[in-house]
Amino acid sequence: MGLDTTTRVSELEQIMTMAAPKISSGLPAELNTFVGRRHEVAEVKRLLSEGRLVTLVGVGGVGKSRLALRVGSDLRRAFHDGVWLVELAPLESPELLVPAILERLEIQDRSIRPPIEVLVDHLRDKQMLVLLDNCEHLLDECAAMVETLMRSAPHLRILATSRQALGVVGERTMPVPTMSVPDADGAAPSSEAMGRSDAVRLFTERAKAVLPGFEVTDANRDTVAWICRRLDGMPLAIELAVVRLRAISVQQLLARLDDRFRLLTTGARTALPRQQTLRALIDWSYALCTEQERLLWSRLSVFSGGLDLEAAEHICAGDGIASEEVMDLVNGLVDKSVLAREEYPTGVRYRLLETIRQYGREQLRSSGEEAELRARHRDWYRDLATRSGQEWYGPDQVDWFTRLRAEHGNLRTAMDYCLTTPGQAENGLVIATALRFYWIAAGALREGRSWLDRLLTAEPAPTATRARALLVNARLAVLQSDFEVATEMLEECKELGRRHDDTLVLAGAAYVCGLAALIQRDPAGAVELLGEALETHRAAGDQMGAVNTLMYLATAHSLLGHDEQAAALYKECLTICEAQCEHWFRSYTLWVFGIETWKQGDTAQAVEMEREAIRLKQPFDDRLGIALCMEALAWMAADDAAERAAMLLGAAQENWRSFGGPLFGYLSAFHDTAVAVARERLGEQAFDAAFHKGAELSPTEALAYAMGRTAPRAKQPRDNSSPLTKREREIAALVAQGMSNKEIASSLVIAQRTAEAHVEHILSKLGFTSRTQIATWVAGQDPCGGPS
Repeated sequence: MGLDTTTRVSELEQIMTMAAPKISSGLPAELNTFVGRRHEVAEVKRLLSEGRLVTLVGVGGVGKSRLALRVGSDLRRAFHDGVWLVELAPLESPELLVPAILERLEIQDRSIRPPIEVLVDHLRDKQMLVLLDNCEHLLDECAAMVETLMRSAPHLRILATSRQALGVVGERTMPVPTMSVPDADGAAPSSEAMGRSDAVRLFTERAKAVLPGFEVTDANRDTVAWICRRLDGMPLAIELAVVRLRAISVQQLLARLDDRFRLLTTGARTALPRQQTLRALIDWSYALCTEQERLLWSRLSVFSGGLDLEAAEHICAGDGIASEEVMDLVNGLVDKSVLAREEYPTGVRYRLLETIRQYGREQLRSSGEEAELRARHRDWYRDLATRSGQEWYGPDQVDWFTRLRAEHGNLRTAMDYCLTTPGQAENGLVIATALRFYWIAAGALREGRSWLDRLLTAEPAPTATRARALLVNARLAVLQSDFEVATEMLEECKELGRRHDDTLVLAGAAYVCGLAALIQRDPAGAVELLGEALETHRAAGDQMGAVNTLMYLATAHSLLGHDEQAAALYKECLTICEAQCEHWFRSYTLWVFGIETWKQGDTAQAVEMEREAIRLKQPFDDRLGIALCMEALAWMAADDAAERAAMLLGAAQENWRSFGGPLFGYLSAFHDTAVAVARERLGEQAFDAAFHKGAELSPTEALAYAMGRTAPRAKQPRDNSSPLTKREREIAALVAQGMSNKEIASSLVIAQRTAEAHVEHILSKLGFTSRTQIATWVAGQDPCGGPS
């Protein structure tokens, strides 16, 4: 049986690692060491080798999510298209299930197809492992979606975690047990017995983090064993209990566990049900918090997907907590392992584990404060969205985009509150409308329209707010080429704009109509409408609206052959944007101005403009924009560098397939001409080979090639490739020299937290738990980065 199991797992990994040139990293770095679970990890791998859907089931806190992450990390190089974690716990609405997966898998689709159809189409030929974490509150929706995916994507595997099985045909379930504990046979456990216990190993690892130098000794061995037994080997319970060692001894910890559990079981000393054990530990953690910490814990439960200190101060302060006290209370909850501290590009953020968040929500609900806190949460994120819309056009644009990305879950929760609470739909419209540029920059046209559609239905009053929401919704619809629906919305929008004498709404409607004309290949009509919009925006002093309009007006003139007028408008647009240190509009202006410059014969300057546009787009992860620039670079290379043109066309083709619509189709003639010219220069066979070579480039390699930094390398066999990036290999070498994170940061002139993050990524990618293992790995590498 054991040999058969090993063979099947080995075959799975061998099959999936054949000719796999690209690996996507969709897993977070592990924040601490993974302890034990060797048998469980092997069993999950065996089940995945036999079936395509495996569900890990068990109570909250038993370690389902961490087990799934470990398996995913171990198998990440076995899947051509990567291993991706999708966290479902923050989703409160079933309608967000598929859109959240699309977002997590970085699928940007601008068509009007149903989200499930987009997901199926993307995954149909993918060799991928998707981890669906915390399915229980969306069980029916998850089951229906998974069943659809299993039928449509033959190479897809799904590893789900849930408190109960999904109930899908072909599903293999694995109950996740608690960690093994030493037998209670009346005698003190031996060192060997303690070493075999995963619960003891976890306790020891975490205790060392709390008390450096902690060891299991003859004096405390029996006590540690009893603690692990009293906690039933529950990982989360052990994590919560060990924190107490900062203040008390292991003997005191056991005594307090006995007291609490005896109270819950009316004095019985028998083992407790697992759920009751975990509840008891969270009860205990709650009781050991100060009154203010307990209050903050309950109030923090209104957040979804994390929070920053500023949000906590504004939403959770008052009625027992002063604003200036929040930081110290947050630190206290971090020290007690109630809050997890995480580094983000925007700064430090905090997150409640889902089981702990649910406990906090129960406390909030019983206190009678839930409605008030949810309203405060809504107010904060409405104001945040409004500020982002007002400040989007300017030097802080990238920072706003990054911040909105981090707060996406909270913005969803705020809009969901507005939809489900009577009288709040207009506030929801304010949020969804203020995010107008975020929906576009994040490639979330579909989600933006979904929120706006539902909120407009819920709030039909003919207000100025409705007019602005209709305008944004129509714009998103036009970008999806959904012109008929956009026209209906624009008619109502214009009628409301006239009723409320809202000049900017009327100017915006003219702009959207002009954009629609341009996309539908009517440049003359676009010139008339965009010219009207530009005049109104300028008269109203709306510089952002003017810049947005200038870009497309110049493009319409370019298509009509009005080269001098087009160039003048492009230059005006760039001058305004550069004065504001603006990125988004400037990047798109450089893209189309580069094409015009190429048409006028200055190819070298045009290429540099496209590359500058790409540099501006990178902070937004604007894959559509980058693909458009790659396309333009391919057109520019077709005459003199046909092989390069074919490779760039191949590198961009995956993006085009996912966008699903004729967006910017008014420029498609350039694409067709470039393909024809390159085919003629190379011949059919050579063109197809170069195109395929470009399609095989990873996103990073394709970007470097487009920027002219490197020539694509021939693909190495997977066994000879390094999983680390060039920077990670450099840092691994410094680790091998014995440098600390601080010394590495000083050597490379980077922040210490950046060095720490790199080391964590290296450990995760290599499946290691110590710096010594990294050093050993480095010693075994040849100069080219592969195993020696």
